[in-house]
Amino acid sequence: MKSYILLCLALVMIGSCSRSLTSDISRQPTLADYRLGEKWVWKYKGITTEGEVRSDGEDTREIVNVDGVLGMTVGNDTIPVTEIVRPDDSDTPKYDWPLEVGKKWKYENNWTSQDGTTGSQSQEAEVLSYQEETVAAGTFMAYTIKYTGRTTNSRGYNSHEEEVWLYAPAVKNFIKLTQNQGDFFYVEELIEYTIPE
Repeated sequence: MKSYILLCLALVMIGSCSRSLTSDISRQPTLADYRLGEKWVWKYKGITTEGEVRSDGEDTREIVNVDGVLGMTVGNDTIPVTEIVRPDDSDTPKYDWPLEVGKKWKYENNWTSQDGTTGSQSQEAEVLSYQEETVAAGTFMAYTIKYTGRTTNSRGYNSHEEEVWLYAPAVKNFIKLTQNQGDFFYVEELIEYTIPE
């Protein structure tokens, strides 16, 4: 009987250990994870080392229904959630799923802005931690992901940059971003997150 109790106790301990090992591994959200009316609001501010404010405002995103399809509002656009959750088959993605502490990868991105400026980013990414983080919207378990590299564009911009993203699986998004680009410092923080009951 004593050996049976010890065996049961050992199995419980092994089970709890395996849960704790996998609890800090997060997979990419799926369509089923989003709910109509879910809403995120971030406050952002960008300032130069001379104190010039280049950006200051709020960014709101919400899950809406467009002709029976869930979409996320992004500025004046609405992006189908199926596009947001589609796996990124790039060898250099923004998020290399599943996320876990210690994971490293390279992120590369080429882009064109609305004014026709083209640019590229090349960064080394690393997941530094998974712990409670507090922002204006509340306290969430979040991954700290550090990106270090360069951004260049067709206007001659070329800067070393460092970004730290706090990604919270519970809200399926980042809750804070801090970015240093040469003489420019940018912070974006989640100030409101609501999900319908």
